[in-house]
Amino acid sequence: MIELKTPAEIQRMHVTGRFVAEVLSEVGRLADVGVNLLDLEHHVRGMIKRRGAESCYWDYAPSFGRGPFRNVICLSVNDAVLHGLPHDYMLRDGDVLSADLAVSIDGWVADSARTVVVGTAAEEDLRLIRATEEALEAAIEMARPGNRLGDISAAIGAVAADYGYPVNTEFGGHGIGRTMHEELHVPNLGRAGRGLKLRPGLTLALEPWFARTTGRIVYDADGWTIRSADGSRTAHSEHTIAVTEDAPLVLTRRESEGPVSRADSAGRLSVKDA
Repeated sequence: MIELKTPAEIQRMHVTGRFVAEVLSEVGRLADVGVNLLDLEHHVRGMIKRRGAESCYWDYAPSFGRGPFRNVICLSVNDAVLHGLPHDYMLRDGDVLSADLAVSIDGWVADSARTVVVGTAAEEDLRLIRATEEALEAAIEMARPGNRLGDISAAIGAVAADYGYPVNTEFGGHGIGRTMHEELHVPNLGRAGRGLKLRPGLTLALEPWFARTTGRIVYDADGWTIRSADGSRTAHSEHTIAVTEDAPLVLTRRESEGPVSRADSAGRLSVKDA
């Protein structure tokens, strides 16, 4: 069942979305050479606790995972792209880090992801990240009343094709609102003019993700972390959006998207900060 949200309910989701955006901005600021993924995880735990929010990932146990998930943020490095389990790993110069976060505040959920480069950025990594960001913006632009779900998927696929990246359709966007995953799967590849007609009040998490040279995926032994099947690098961009009578409303937009390279970062995270 698809639940259309009222303007007041969308505003409550927007409150959550602003917090998610704040956390991801902080993760991007702190991600630096020598920072441990576990320190980032514990720093985010502290932010969630202080805000009185609830993690949507903690105890998450879908059929595809080896659950329950016992972390509050997904941190995926290089060829890992989705559901990355934070573990004892020190970020290295040139690493590509994707951070994905979903939380609930007062019963309303928002979900977002971003990818940054740690330290010195290779142009091919920046290009891959730009592709996911452009695909996300193209998808958001199609989230208007009267358009169809396939228009969103087709917009993502068109950007991937322009860049020459393959697309995986096993994992994509989804409905969102009172829970992290609601009705509607939003593939990252589709046919324009097909699928559900979009109506005001529809809330979606749109999340294009690409690997450089493959559309196939493999799972780590941890049962969660998803990687490109050929080891090529990956990137992931996601926003929670609402279809309105006017323009699409991005509920997780960061105040400043900032550079995708972390080369100029001045902040380091230590265990005492977490």
